[in-house]
Amino acid sequence: MSRRVRRGYSPDDERDFTGPALATLRAAAGDMAFLLDRGYPAGSAATFTGDHYQLSARQRTALKRAVSSRKDIAGRAAKQKDIKTLAGGTVNIDGFNAVIMLEVALSGSPAIKCMDGTFRDLAGLRGTYRLIDKTDIAVRMIISALKALSVKRAVFWLDAPVSNSGRLKARIAGIAEEEGFDAGLEVINNVDRTLFELPNVISSDSVILDRCRGWINLNELMIPGIPGVWIVDFLG
Repeated sequence: MSRRVRRGYSPDDERDFTGPALATLRAAAGDMAFLLDRGYPAGSAATFTGDHYQLSARQRTALKRAVSSRKDIAGRAAKQKDIKTLAGGTVNIDGFNAVIMLEVALSGSPAIKCMDGTFRDLAGLRGTYRLIDKTDIAVRMIISALKALSVKRAVFWLDAPVSNSGRLKARIAGIAEEEGFDAGLEVINNVDRTLFELPNVISSDSVILDRCRGWINLNELMIPGIPGVWIVDFLG
């Protein structure tokens, strides 16, 4: 893991997410949100808006991840837990989601600040994952943040079908032991469905946020403080 890897980066990102392009994206986000608020399906709204503003494929992906309807934003906000209330409790972590997002932020790649307050990435790994030079740092950041909040225990839920899930499990277990932190590790076939039924979920996956019993925006605490972080804020 000594070779430096820039997770979630594309050579076109400077063109697509800075200067006039970012201003265009924010205008497109406003238009897409307008359509969503009026009942248009997300896919159709993204296609219409992307075509109108002549967005690149990567910009369209960012748009779809960043924009939500006012109804969805309100619903997620209603279930968001105050991090100050976690002392002595247990949290349930969407493992790959949490680690990959931090790897991206640590790589200086675009960290998309979304309308619902979450951070999402453009890594697009789709079931393929390997540990990189940022992995251990990301895991330590998560554990350090939880310890600072006096969280008693965290269960990391990892998707079994994703490559190297066993290796990530071993790394998390080793770091948690070094840090003296109580961490459970579960490698299962359907993490999303499991998290739907649980409280105190740490994830930025919109499907999980809409269905879980309560969620925590831990990235809001961690990502802004990363040196060199590149936050692409759709709200300006």
